[in-house]
Amino acid sequence: MTTTLNRETWDTPERAALRRLAADFTRKEILPHLDTWEREGAVPPELHRTAADAGLLGASVAEEHGGSGGNPLDMLAILEEIILAGGSSGLISALFSHGIATPHIVASGNRDLIERFARPALEGRMIGSLGITEPGGGSDVAGIRTTARRDGDEYVINGAKLYITSGTRADFVTTAVRTGAAGAGGISLIVVPTGTPGFTVSRKLDKMGWLCSDTAELFYEDVRVPVANLIGEENSGFAQIAQQFQGERLSLAFQAVATARRCYDLAVEWVRSRETFGRPLSSRQVVRHRLAETATEIAAAHTFCRSVAERWVNGEAMLLETSMAKNFAVRVCDHAVMESVQLFGGLGCMRESEVERHFRDARVLGIGGGTTEIMNEIISKLLGL
Repeated sequence: MTTTLNRETWDTPERAALRRLAADFTRKEILPHLDTWEREGAVPPELHRTAADAGLLGASVAEEHGGSGGNPLDMLAILEEIILAGGSSGLISALFSHGIATPHIVASGNRDLIERFARPALEGRMIGSLGITEPGGGSDVAGIRTTARRDGDEYVINGAKLYITSGTRADFVTTAVRTGAAGAGGISLIVVPTGTPGFTVSRKLDKMGWLCSDTAELFYEDVRVPVANLIGEENSGFAQIAQQFQGERLSLAFQAVATARRCYDLAVEWVRSRETFGRPLSSRQVVRHRLAETATEIAAAHTFCRSVAERWVNGEAMLLETSMAKNFAVRVCDHAVMESVQLFGGLGCMRESEVERHFRDARVLGIGGGTTEIMNEIISKLLGL
């Protein structure tokens, strides 16, 4: 099943080559080891360097900052292809955590921070995490309680972070802290190297899905970092977070659509080959119609998400549409993975089945990057409701 939109944008020779590269990398470097990484609960740090050497980590970042000079559409194409080739959104979460840890640094234009943290992450020499969510805080970014008190040429940080992707392996955490008064206006972003005294990984968390993507609770006790590690202006963190959230939400939307497409493809292959009562499953109208409905939803989500991504890259204000795209893509994905597992029957519930992994992983997509409920609140407000 294929859908197209603005072929000159998405199907250029360069992007076709990038897709082939991502697919080949997935088949060679990921698929033989993915089950092991799922059991171990993390991907090895050396995979980051291998992916960087292949040209995958920095595809959307300017060459002057350590990237390959492309734009976010290139990265979205890579993420799609990894899943379509048999990878997973959990693998993407682990391998591409720099995609949420470094954009604020790059956007700030701070050459020192870029050279110390962003470039090494893009080159696979460091692993970055983004520390926003806190125990008891959930999606309330404006209510962050972790504090950073100025003491001469240093900030002294105290607090905790929860559900932090790549938290057990990270070399640095782009950390949201409170440097000012209560509310959104008092938040800043500071880069915290994980080797700094007072920084600890409180515990590694066990999840339902994204098993190969390590997730941690972090603790900061009188952690001292240079004032030079501040990203942008003090108390400008909320605006920085809000701006970069759009890219993260589009990434999750594309992963959701790709997961839906992969599960659809696997289901079609299965119903054509699986016989029951002397006939292939695909000969039964109820099966064909379920797949027809799934294919229709995927085509609509694919087209909509690509349209939103194009307009966002072109600089249009797309907060409403990126929120819609994420929610719609997640809903389509939820339906596709459910139908696929059902069509696979008992095999669909087995860990040996790829659709079983996608079923578990898909549940995270409606939570990460802003829950479905938060997206609906944004949408309703922007619609003037």
